[in-house]
Order: sequence, then structure tokens, then C-alpha cells
Amino acid sequence: MKKTILFTLTILALLSCSHQQPSPMECALINLMTRVSVRDFTGEKISDQQIETLLRAAMAAPTAMNSQPWAFVVITEDSLLAQLGEAFPYSHCADHPACAIIPCGDMSKALPGEGRDFWINDVSAATQNLLLAAHAMGLGAVWTGLHPSQRYRQAQELLGLPETLIPLCIVPVGVPAEQPEIKDKFKPENIYYNRYNH
Repeated sequence: MKKTILFTLTILALLSCSHQQPSPMECALINLMTRVSVRDFTGEKISDQQIETLLRAAMAAPTAMNSQPWAFVVITEDSLLAQLGEAFPYSHCADHPACAIIPCGDMSKALPGEGRDFWINDVSAATQNLLLAAHAMGLGAVWTGLHPSQRYRQAQELLGLPETLIPLCIVPVGVPAEQPEIKDKFKPENIYYNRYNH
């Protein structure tokens, strides 16, 4: 807990807040640096408007040549969430999320030729937007992978998806029932300027 408080204070100090209300830039940076993966939820439902806001944020992500090669499957039915939790225990869909959002690559919209696999970058960017939006809204979420593992085929079958829709991951979303510690992941040793200099 002390480490979490210290890290949060460090973020605020770095932002040098000199006024009462944080600026939009400060709010955005605080949101980025304090987002955590939430795996346990209260079971409380969220509104259709909240879900739409999450999806709008996801679809605001950049894509190669503005191809937007994505589709999003939103699971709100408790019985289907339970099936997902049983099929994919690591997904935390059995831990009482309000919903699960499954970002997919839509191969009918993917770039042709060697650009085809850019859908992975595009849908990943959308997923990160989704996670950040959930955090900004006071919700919890966690990215749990499917593709490139063959698990994505099991998800296709369970959800009745066509071959053209490839599930990238499962993102359970809900009201947090836990407060995970914020982690400072900044490591100067991972940075290289201009050239690799080990």
C-alpha cells in the first residue's frame, strides 16, 4: 500500500500540478500510469451507455490505412459468461464481471497481401483504448489472450463466429471488487537512443 501511495505521489509530482483542477493532459497521464488489471468483480451490472462508451473508445484507436478491421462481441448474459469462464478459466469470466468484450479481427476488412496481419496491431490498439476507458470510468478490466494460441478457435465455436472473425482476446469488464497495487513499470535499462548500445 505504501508503495502504491508513493508511486501515485511520484506521478503527481512528475506532472507538477500547479492548480486545483488537473489539466486534460494530467488526467490522461494519470489514467495511463495508474491503470491496473482487475480480475475480481462485484457482479453489479453496468449500463448500455457505459458499454457503448467503452466501444466508442475502442474504435477511436488508429488502424493501418484506416482499415478498421475489427468487430466486438459483447457478452452480457450470465449463462454465457459462465460458459466462457468454464472454457477459459484464466479469462476471469467466472469472477462476476458485468460483461465481457471480445475484440476480433474482421478478415473481410483486413488489408490484402502482406498487410493482412496488421489487424493484430489494430485490434490490440483498440483493446488498450478499451482498458484505459474502463479505468477512466471507474470500472475494472483485464486483457486475457486468445490469439495466436489455438484457443481462439474454441472461442469462435463457442460464440458461433464465422471463420472471418478471429477473436484476439477476452476482456471482462465490471465494477472492481479488488484494488490491485499500481505498479511502476518504468525501467531506464529498456531504453535505447538512436542505436542499440548494450
